[in-house]
Amino acid sequence: MQGIDIQETLWAMHAGVMGATAPEWLFLVAICGLAALALLLRAGRHRRARARDVVLLDGSNIMYWRGGTPDIATLRAVIAQVAAQGLTPGVVFDANAGYKLEGRYLGHAALARRLDLPPQRVIVVNRGEVADGLLLRAARDYRARVVSNDRFRDWAEDFPEVARPGFLIAGRFRDDALELDIA
Repeated sequence: MQGIDIQETLWAMHAGVMGATAPEWLFLVAICGLAALALLLRAGRHRRARARDVVLLDGSNIMYWRGGTPDIATLRAVIAQVAAQGLTPGVVFDANAGYKLEGRYLGHAALARRLDLPPQRVIVVNRGEVADGLLLRAARDYRARVVSNDRFRDWAEDFPEVARPGFLIAGRFRDDALELDIA
């Protein structure tokens, strides 16, 4: 079996392209342009679809929904219901969430493991940082809705979307059954 001479093959391809006539070049350029346009449109459509599917959870709020005591199982139930509806959950926590749940600091990776989520979908804000602002900025950036019983009235001037119907998704446990107001 003879080996393939890569350099010779590349030179032959180059000569074939370089020897093309003007109409052949125009045809080649038109095909490449159409292919590039199709890829751009497809990528834009995919990005918009993914952005609509993201729902951010106010972890420090949701963990109190069942019985008023912080509980990671409450968050897992909300994540499961959100995911069952074809949505992609992300969770934002105050810095003290680990102390509330387990009496010690838990970073994003530790909380992600407890929630069975990829670490990039869990954020624990730095001590002294306000989680609400980061949560609302991320929701704006991802064009996501927010699951929380907080109405974010203090943030309405900077984030008027909190008053838009459907932006905030409230929830509760009634007779140990989760109810989310997803429209």
